[in-house]
Amino acid sequence: MTHKAAITTHILDLTRGAPADDVSVRLYQGDVLIAQGVTDADGRIVHWQSEFSLIAAKYRLEFDVEPYFTRLASNSFYEDVHISFRVNSVDEHYHVPLLLSPFGYSTYRGS
Repeated sequence: MTHKAAITTHILDLTRGAPADDVSVRLYQGDVLIAQGVTDADGRIVHWQSEFSLIAAKYRLEFDVEPYFTRLASNSFYEDVHISFRVNSVDEHYHVPLLLSPFGYSTYRGS
């Protein structure tokens, strides 16, 4: 049985009102790359390409958004987006969504 990772993400393209699929995402613990993945048709990564252990630490998600906008023939101000966050409790799930447009983005701690 496959379990959902302790850190998950998804991307919603606010301009299109649709998930952003086929976006490469890297997950760092401090400065160490611990996992990577590509968003699925629903814009989500719930299973990373490699497993990792969640510890209380600083983490960073890096979204490679430029190829996504290029594929859509859309100009974008951003090449990539970095979201840094802290894990304090290893007993919790951390969902970090990215709401994206060519000239802005926001994020929040999801559920």
